[in-house]
Amino acid sequence: MTEYERSRTMPADAGRVFDQAADAGRLDTWMPRDLHVRVEDPPAVTVHEDRTDQDTSALLRARPEQLRLEWGTRDEGAYAGWLQVAGLEGGTSEVTVHLSFFDDSHDPGDRAVADALDTSLRRLEEQVRRHTG
Repeated sequence: MTEYERSRTMPADAGRVFDQAADAGRLDTWMPRDLHVRVEDPPAVTVHEDRTDQDTSALLRARPEQLRLEWGTRDEGAYAGWLQVAGLEGGTSEVTVHLSFFDDSHDPGDRAVADALDTSLRRLEEQVRRHTG
């Protein structure tokens, strides 16, 4: 199993940041550009990956009371992840994203995952800035 984690400070309170991150209709605005989530019958979703041109059955659960999103593959148990928002002083917050790959064939590697996580967190911050101005 391989695990990755990244964090970033966001310019808004934790509730607003979580609302932006958890909006199922806007996941594509901050997730890696080559992943597309289609919500079916929540928590069931399908994730399309452009790189492999494959659809994967997955689960996506929002836990608003914990300011947490959790996801993972449904059938084969290849990967799982979570996003956690924590409030900081001064009306800011910190977002942490964690990924676990249980099947090495699904792990794109250190550099690719680090770039994807950093880019996703930056895109989420941009989205938060646009909607909290």
